[in-house]
Amino acid sequence: MTTASNALSKPHTVWIFAGESSGDLYGARLARELLRQASGLRLRGMGSHAMREAGVDLIVDSSELGVVGLVEVFKHIFTFYRIFHDLVRRAAAERPDAIVLIDYPGFNLRFAKQMKTLGIPVVYYISPQVWAWGRRRIPEIARTVRRMLVIFPFEPEVYAGTSLDVRFTGHPLLEILAEKRSPALARDPHTILLLPGSRVSEIDRLLPDVARTAAALRERHPERRFILAAPNPRIADLCRERLGALGPAVAAASIEVVVGETQRWMQKAAVGLAASGTVTMEAAILGLPLVVVYRVNAITYWLGRMVVKLPHFTIVNLVAKRLVFEEFLQGNVTARVLAPALERILPGGERHAEVEAGMRDAVASLGEARPASANAAAAVLELI
Repeated sequence: MTTASNALSKPHTVWIFAGESSGDLYGARLARELLRQASGLRLRGMGSHAMREAGVDLIVDSSELGVVGLVEVFKHIFTFYRIFHDLVRRAAAERPDAIVLIDYPGFNLRFAKQMKTLGIPVVYYISPQVWAWGRRRIPEIARTVRRMLVIFPFEPEVYAGTSLDVRFTGHPLLEILAEKRSPALARDPHTILLLPGSRVSEIDRLLPDVARTAAALRERHPERRFILAAPNPRIADLCRERLGALGPAVAAASIEVVVGETQRWMQKAAVGLAASGTVTMEAAILGLPLVVVYRVNAITYWLGRMVVKLPHFTIVNLVAKRLVFEEFLQGNVTARVLAPALERILPGGERHAEVEAGMRDAVASLGEARPASANAAAAVLELI
């Protein structure tokens, strides 16, 4: 993919919308590349601290918008409604030259439809997971989106047969995490990293069983050390509070809660136990074997089973096209199930070598040589 020229013929404005923390990181990388490739460009949008620091004038701070599941979304419906319609009015008045929508499909796909009506071109960066839950929406996406930028190698085929301009940029996590690698960090064969999620709902549903799994392993292997990596102080405090309420059996596991050190501990721990999400791809890139868990509201799970028809729910497994990280849902998220699964991937465990090979294959297929953010920026600037 070629790089756009570094000067525009007139001042232009691009809006970037990210509704979750991972999108905020990707949006920040994209923003820096846009400003590097096109001097004089003005960036506005919806995001959080990373995008703000990258030079995006935030119309909406999305910090509190990252909720999961249908029931949880309904609780915030009026907030979403107000923000959505305010942004549509602003777009109609300000007429940005292009709008980049990053993932976050419940909000962004509706917004794309409104922008199509207004005649404002939309670039969708990081495809909604229509291959998992919404193939029926592909024709609508093709009608409303001008260009789709995808980060997984199997995604262009998803849109085959439509007129949508689809481009594989490579995965931005490869470049983000390349900067986080430290040759000085060595793996401790006794340390297990716990990643129960970045949202309150995930902590409430997953942390008790994650902590009980740690306690069960500590009872069998007293040398084990457990680090719980929280993304921010608010989640860290919540985790400490929940751990303290679980009683002496969990307290005996001596789980240490750290803040903002996830990538560091991914390079130090032997294995990890993680909530499904972007963090599983981060772990694969940094070489940390995982067991993956998830649990949602029962209604959300029941509805999801009706529309999601995939062999796996962990993206690393989908990219590798086989089971790399063992994954457990709903009632299977128990210490009785998870403790043996972690033992299987520890150094010397029966699945350890298999998981390491699977992670390497998954990462190789992401396009290691592709500068994803630069490719995405060039694709956006081509339109304006």
